[in-house]
Amino acid sequence: MAAEIRHHTIAVNGIQMHVAEQGEGPLVLFCHGWPELWYSWRHQLPAVAAAGFRAVAPDMRGYGQTEAPADIRSYTIFHMVGDMVGLVAALGEQTAIIVGHDWGAPVAWTAALLRPDIFRAVAAMSVPHRQRGPAPPIKVLHHQGLNTFYWIYFQTPGVAEAEFERDVTSTMRRILYAGSGDSRGSKFSMVLKPGEGFLGESVDPEQLPAWLTDADIAVMSTEFQRTGFRGGLNWYRNIDYNWELTAPWHGATTQQPALFIAGTRDGVIRGPIGEGAVEKLPQVVPNLKRALLIDGAGHWIQQERPAEVNAALLEFLKDFKNK
Repeated sequence: MAAEIRHHTIAVNGIQMHVAEQGEGPLVLFCHGWPELWYSWRHQLPAVAAAGFRAVAPDMRGYGQTEAPADIRSYTIFHMVGDMVGLVAALGEQTAIIVGHDWGAPVAWTAALLRPDIFRAVAAMSVPHRQRGPAPPIKVLHHQGLNTFYWIYFQTPGVAEAEFERDVTSTMRRILYAGSGDSRGSKFSMVLKPGEGFLGESVDPEQLPAWLTDADIAVMSTEFQRTGFRGGLNWYRNIDYNWELTAPWHGATTQQPALFIAGTRDGVIRGPIGEGAVEKLPQVVPNLKRALLIDGAGHWIQQERPAEVNAALLEFLKDFKNK
């Protein structure tokens, strides 16, 4: 039986980072997405620790009890990868397997791409690896006339923050329900209706899905009421800048052993663009061991279907137990 989850704060890459840690053995880092916390991995930490690994889930930069720098330019993909590189060292380790979900998935994919000497394997959930495109993504959206795409809505500081912070508990309930495989009559459209915010077509459910409790909502809401949403939204405000920064890796492929997991009802992998990205994964990640699509599950895959996610993750990790 692994020890209980231990919480502590570490100086990493110029900021103070809060981490949740459980178990001993080879290091496995878990990177959460938006709008989440280390808590999104509450079902994975004990399972991975019990399998003989050191499982560590930080509050990512700008979230929860980790420091949130004021400067928008402090939230580039290089900062995020730098945080994970620094965290490995701060934990006294030399290598790690990196796991990411939602925004944490691009962090994991990019960490594996940039530092194969540290990150010997990568597992990503919801967001497949996409190689750098021919032009800045936000600029492309404008060129295509998608001026109300949610990435663009998130660009102006203060706008989305005001919407989400008006009622944080309702915001969290709406986002987690609408993005889930259990959602009925509540959804997110990637392209917002003119004049409406991100939550425009979502509903605050009368009853939460079985995988999500009022206590879970309280944990997340309490943190976002304290911190606000700006830190996480600043990640989106560097999308085009990230495109500029990653020019030297244009066309590069990720060579490490990889695992991809997503739900069939996850909007990120649906439609021509999402489905195409999943189909191309073996080309851009040639050592992809498995792409698991869990029927009926939505975006919050590791929370919605922990048993299936844990089984796939542990099967993948067993090759790294004694390395």
